[in-house]
Amino acid sequence: MNKAQAKNRIEKLRKYIDKTRYRYHVLNDPSVTDADYDSLMEELVKLENSFPEFADPNSPSQKVGGKPLDKFVRVAHASPMISLGDAFDEAEMREWYEKVLRLAATDVKKSGFYCEIKMDGLAVSVVYEKGLLKYGATRGDGQTGEDVTENLKTIRSIPLQLRDESKYYNFALKNRIEIRGEVYLPLKSFEALNIDRKKNNEALFANPRNAAAGSIRQLDPKIASSRNLDFMAYGLTGIETKTHEEEHQIIKDLGLPTNKLNLYCTDLDSIFELRKKWGKLRPKLDYQIDGIVVNINDEKLFAKLGVVGKSPRGAIAFKWPAEEVTTIIEEIAVQVGRTGTLTPVAHLKPVLVAGSTVSRATLHNADEIVKKDIRIGDTVVIRKAGDIIPEVVKSIKELRTGKEKKFKMPESCPICGGKIERRAGEVAYRCINKKCFTIRRRELEHFVSKTAFDIDGMGPKIVEQLLNEGIVKDPADLFGIEIGDLEPLERFAEKSSQNIISSINSHKDIAFERFIYALGVPLVGIETAIDIAKKFHSLDNLLKAKSEETSAIYGVGEKVAKAVVDYFNDSANKKLIEKLLTAGIKVIDYHSPVKANKFQGGVFVVTGSLETLTRDDAHKKIVELGGKTGSAVTSKTGFVIAGENPGSKYDKARKLGIKILTEKQFLEMIK
Repeated sequence: MNKAQAKNRIEKLRKYIDKTRYRYHVLNDPSVTDADYDSLMEELVKLENSFPEFADPNSPSQKVGGKPLDKFVRVAHASPMISLGDAFDEAEMREWYEKVLRLAATDVKKSGFYCEIKMDGLAVSVVYEKGLLKYGATRGDGQTGEDVTENLKTIRSIPLQLRDESKYYNFALKNRIEIRGEVYLPLKSFEALNIDRKKNNEALFANPRNAAAGSIRQLDPKIASSRNLDFMAYGLTGIETKTHEEEHQIIKDLGLPTNKLNLYCTDLDSIFELRKKWGKLRPKLDYQIDGIVVNINDEKLFAKLGVVGKSPRGAIAFKWPAEEVTTIIEEIAVQVGRTGTLTPVAHLKPVLVAGSTVSRATLHNADEIVKKDIRIGDTVVIRKAGDIIPEVVKSIKELRTGKEKKFKMPESCPICGGKIERRAGEVAYRCINKKCFTIRRRELEHFVSKTAFDIDGMGPKIVEQLLNEGIVKDPADLFGIEIGDLEPLERFAEKSSQNIISSINSHKDIAFERFIYALGVPLVGIETAIDIAKKFHSLDNLLKAKSEETSAIYGVGEKVAKAVVDYFNDSANKKLIEKLLTAGIKVIDYHSPVKANKFQGGVFVVTGSLETLTRDDAHKKIVELGGKTGSAVTSKTGFVIAGENPGSKYDKARKLGIKILTEKQFLEMIK
């Protein structure tokens, strides 16, 4: 075969393999057998190896897995991957429905709901630019995730190039398209994987979700490639849509799979019927699901309803009741958390629930134990709330023998023996000894975690060893460690000591929001830390903040505001912050994306396809110059930037007398 023939054959194979992938994973209509597909792929790989001049990073052959990575890089999401609120029964669903009705009754009834199967997998985002897969990332903390592009490339249902026969393909060539969905492991693949692991004397995966998450976080893509992972999309950004249902239609047309069971429902009763129907179907599916995602179908209404706390008002996860089983409480122990909170934990006779063996379950607090009348030796009902956290639901008093024992909270900390207290109005008991070893260990583990200072190599065992040896007494001491401190210790060679010190020294510059999170302020997670950083912009401003300023932040209540102010007014915490700054920590002020006020107050709407800019680029430039962007044309809109095929927004702008700019005119404005 000469070069011309090889090139022609390679191009035909690539196109044909992509078509068979689309028919198999998106249309559920396979046109070739698995053996035929493998044979065609083998031929393509051989030809590409024989004629390397025709190599293409977007060839279907590139899904077999590339070179192993050294580590995962963190990626900021263009918009937060927020979590949904949960409803577990019809009463909770009616409560959610009544709330959205109160906000927009007529619009909600007109919109209806788009209901999706809620896959029990790992949420990821895949981004396409110029029609090609640019990168893919995990959900992470919602704001930033890990770049797992190489592993996602190995999944057959995620194309390296969007479908060129799609009617949206030309638009996709000029714009950034982001598709979000779940990576999951089909049950048959999960069973086969565990059979192989058992043969090789490897630990078995507890459930398909854990297996999928573990596979995506492998540094070697060949491991992910061997696991038969799959993908199901649920969201799209980058293309304007009127309804959520339309998002799914476009995703499918672009060449990615959505669930064929997804369905539009007109009202709450039809949602209840659909849930019953899917509940009966659930055991027959080849993948795990844990409920229905109910979305307000109208996109404008969904946006208008906004966010409450950290979840959208316009969508909810309507889950099936968590699986419940019975077992026996053999002991009740008390664990000490990062903030000193004492939490009673039931040690159980091991039992299988929701696909994993459970031997411990939370009892929350002493009041909860009294309320449920739970005793050591009781037969109890446990469940995995949200299929994740095991909890004790109730005791079965009828099965008591008389030998059961009532539980009492300890009078001193079970770790350090220090004094414990229960503050007025709170259910929690706390160890007030700030030198308590467990509190210090957990504080330090939190401080070096990925969402905080992200110091590589500082696992729990290393943290414990540093505390035991007296090398570190607080987080600030980390930044004074030298090689001579580490080399004499067990598990520390010269190279590993140097690696840890290099990692510590390379993480002295930290974003304001991550610094707040790293400090471990009670009740403050990363999302609240970001909200606080946006409000105060700098550490200096935050240190001077009053409670009323903090409680004025959207989503931050009085309790959180008080916890923040109390933390930064505490003399010991002030000393720690001062010590960190003295050690060379540079807290980078929160920076607004606004660089100038040229467009201050002006609202811009972009419509149609732009020739030289993506829509995201245009939005970024507007915001940088102090303007605002809108998705709909209203009387408040100042300018409409119109590209090719602008549609109804262009017509409405003309009708309202709003100034319409061409792309060229807009580019002149921003010079």
